[in-house]
Amino acid sequence: MLRTTFETLKVDIRTDRIGIITMNRPEVMNCMNTAMMTDLRDCFSQFYIYDNAAACLLLTGAGDRAFCSGADLKERRGMTDETWRQQHAVIEQAIRAIMECPIPIIAAVNGAAYAGGMELALGCDFVYAADHAKFALTEVTLGIMPGAAGTQNLPRAVGQRRAKEIILTGTPFGAVDALAWGLANKVVPGAELMEETLAVAGKIAANAPMSVRQAKKSIDKATELDRATGYAYELEAYNRLIATADRQEGITAFNEKRKPNYKGR
Repeated sequence: MLRTTFETLKVDIRTDRIGIITMNRPEVMNCMNTAMMTDLRDCFSQFYIYDNAAACLLLTGAGDRAFCSGADLKERRGMTDETWRQQHAVIEQAIRAIMECPIPIIAAVNGAAYAGGMELALGCDFVYAADHAKFALTEVTLGIMPGAAGTQNLPRAVGQRRAKEIILTGTPFGAVDALAWGLANKVVPGAELMEETLAVAGKIAANAPMSVRQAKKSIDKATELDRATGYAYELEAYNRLIATADRQEGITAFNEKRKPNYKGR
């Protein structure tokens, strides 16, 4: 059974099958302590099991100041090397759960997305941002480096040269630059962020769930495989949809000039 109660997250699976996951530590700009890292891991990993529990997911932060400001550095002060490694293993599992989630995830970046917070956004399938949002990978200014797939996902979004500039300087940048560089898909006024993000999530949720999941997996392979191998993967994903009831429903609904009623099977 899908778990929706967490210490540091709010999880709302709506009747339209859009799930809203809110990082809920607004008093500290939604920074990730060990509890939040654990909650993120446990929350997203379950969608790998219950892949039909929602049709689209939104990840956002509570309040309007921050999406997530990174790891809780007050909690990390004085940590032993071993405790640090153990804690980081949890966020490694969390980012893998986000990247491997079969359900599309949209980051609704409603404020600062710094360090691990920006890496969470990068781990999502795409990003909508409030016009006041700020981004930065500040790890090298703190004696570490991105460790939640930032060095892997950022070059895929903005290109290698821009990624090196962002990561090696640690300099923050705004939503307008994020849009121009390809990190954000859309920038809207902060008050309109959830409305806009829910609208695009609704379009995804209205489509055949298995088709969406198969297409997402195939797109992910585009940057990992050569084109011929990627196309072979695409065809394998495509062929698994031919025998589905949703494929039959989609074609029938088109010909009957009505909205399809997809069941995810």
